[in-house]
Amino acid sequence: MENKVNLYGASGHSKVIADIVLSNNFIIDKIIDDNPKLNTVLGIKVYKNTNADFDDNSKWIISIGNNKVRKMLSTKLNLNFTSAVHKNALISNYSTLDVGTVIMAGAIVNPDVKIGKHCIINTNAVIEHDCVIGDFVHISPNASLAGGVTIGEGSHVGIGATIIQGVSVGNWVTIGAGTVILKDVPDFVTIVGNPGRIIKNKQENE
Repeated sequence: MENKVNLYGASGHSKVIADIVLSNNFIIDKIIDDNPKLNTVLGIKVYKNTNADFDDNSKWIISIGNNKVRKMLSTKLNLNFTSAVHKNALISNYSTLDVGTVIMAGAIVNPDVKIGKHCIINTNAVIEHDCVIGDFVHISPNASLAGGVTIGEGSHVGIGATIIQGVSVGNWVTIGAGTVILKDVPDFVTIVGNPGRIIKNKQENE
């Protein structure tokens, strides 16, 4: 049936995605995990992954919060990925989001925003006009992006962080909770504080 969705990954994050899927009157056909720590998610049975678990015609969402793991699995798994948007999120008809992306309750996405593949736009996050969000990004709860912000692949914008208009954030950046970003951020760094300051330079494979 077309209204069935499968989830890959069983964790606290998967509970939120399952709630979104169910709130949109879809049925979760199965939840699969490589090493399940939960027996059920919102009453739905979790199965340990086997090669027989996949149906090429099914729709899937990777319900794992780690950006690098989502990227790895999206490449490894040849699946028909779909997106999920909570019915209480406000998404402009003039914005676009790619496959695998999930948008949580209360999030606001304004016109001419482009959101990449397998992103997480979390609860009450605000993404203003003309922002570009790369693949595998996580915008945490209550984070705010002003107009024209660019976020590179795999970056994580922490809870309550603020990024002013026109700023470019590099690839695989970690922005700490409550951080205020006033200028461009290079690739592979961790940045915290108000105003944001770099505290760590990471290697690409970290």
